[in-house]
Amino acid sequence: MADRYIDVSLSERGVHCTARLLDDRAPITCGAVWDALPLSGDVYHAKYARNEVYALFPAFAPAEPPLENPTVTPVPGDLCYFSFSGTQLATRAYGYGDAPGVRAGAPVIDLALFYERNNLLLNGDVGWVPGIVWGQVVEGLDAMARECNDLWRAGALGESLAFRRA
Repeated sequence: MADRYIDVSLSERGVHCTARLLDDRAPITCGAVWDALPLSGDVYHAKYARNEVYALFPAFAPAEPPLENPTVTPVPGDLCYFSFSGTQLATRAYGYGDAPGVRAGAPVIDLALFYERNNLLLNGDVGWVPGIVWGQVVEGLDAMARECNDLWRAGALGESLAFRRA
């Protein structure tokens, strides 16, 4: 199979990066995401994992991918897939409020970009939260990282994180 690439962007800021899908390490997850593209949603900056931005989506795979190519220590440029029950994220502590798809009984998919080092997927409420590494940024990470870090300081309100085929 030929390499597949996606474009990951912060829409309002006009910045993007290119990632290669890791079909050799996470084929089921890559297939599920690829088939669902394009995807775009409100961007959030992580509270617990550190240097991460992500968007939440209703479940889009016919069946949830198994935990292939897992990590709890993502590195800069990793794209990770997480699946949560709406109950896990529907508490006030997370601050999602009326975020689309975040409700008890509904699965929620978190597609994340890790933009800097020293990340640890440990959540105070549930413990270790392994993610599936399904892509790696191959171009444009420096510019994207600057804007992601600014989201942390300036706020993410009104910004979207988008994934599309390159």
